[in-house]
Amino acid sequence: MPPRSSPTARQTRLGTELRKLREASGLPARAAGELLGGNQAQISHIESGRWGVSAERVRRLANFYSASDVKLIDALCSMAEERGKGWWESYRGILPTGFLNIAELEHHARYLRAFQTLTVPGIFQTEDYARTIFAGRIPALPDDELDARVEHRVRRRAIFDRPTPPPFEAIIHEAALHVLYWGRRVARDQLRFLLEVSEWPSVTVRVIPFTSEKFFGSAQTMLYAGGVVSQLDTVQLDSAYGSVFLDADAQLASYRAMCDALEQVTVGVGESRDVIKSIAKEL
Repeated sequence: MPPRSSPTARQTRLGTELRKLREASGLPARAAGELLGGNQAQISHIESGRWGVSAERVRRLANFYSASDVKLIDALCSMAEERGKGWWESYRGILPTGFLNIAELEHHARYLRAFQTLTVPGIFQTEDYARTIFAGRIPALPDDELDARVEHRVRRRAIFDRPTPPPFEAIIHEAALHVLYWGRRVARDQLRFLLEVSEWPSVTVRVIPFTSEKFFGSAQTMLYAGGVVSQLDTVQLDSAYGSVFLDADAQLASYRAMCDALEQVTVGVGESRDVIKSIAKEL
C-alpha cells in the first residue's frame, strides 16, 4: 500500500491524535510498529496520516498505550472508518488544499464559532462579495481559479441544508460591516444576506459595536470548530500563506476562552440585527 501523497487535514488529525496517545504512554514508535507486525516506519506513516488505519487497529493501539478515554477512542475509531469523498474533493488540484480542509472541517464540526474584524465570515459571503475579496489578491488570480474559489465558498453553506445543521455563532466587529468592498451595492446586498442568515435556526450573529469599551485589540480572527469530543476541536486561522490549523490542548483552551470573552463584548442578538439594518440603510 503506497503512502498517501496528500492526506487530508482530517486524516492527518487522526494520526496526530494517535501520536499524542503514544507519547503520553511513553512508548516508542518502534514498539507500536512491532505490535502491528511492522516497524517504526509503519507507525510514522500512520501518525502522519499518510497511511490509513482500521478501527480495530486504533483500538489495539489505544489498549497498548493504556488509553482510557472511551469517548475519544470511539471518536478516533469513527474517523478511521470514514469512507467516501466529500464534495470539496472535486476541487483538489484546482484550489489550494487549505480550501478543501476548511470545508472538511466545517462538514464534520458539531458546532462552529467565528470571529471577524474586516470581513463577513466566508461561509456567509455572497458571490459578489466573495469575488471582490478574492479579486484583490496580489498577484491576481487566473479567471478560472477565481471562479472556482467563489463557487467553493458558496458551496460551504451546504452544512445548513442538513435536517440538523451545526450551531454556528458568528461574532463580527462593526468595522467589517462598514467596509465597501467594490462599492455600495455589493456591501448592501451582503448586509441584507447577513440579516437573512441571522434568522436561520442554527445561526447566531453578534456584533461588537464601535462603542464597545471592553473590546481587546489582541483578539485574532479565527474559526473554532467543535469536535465530537473536546480533544478533537480545531482552530483555523488565516495567514498570508494559507490556512493554519491548531489542535494543541493549550491552544484550544486559549481560543475557547477568547471566544467566550468576545461574546461578552457584543450587543444582544436583536440589537446586532438593528446595527446591521442601520448600516444597510445608509448605503
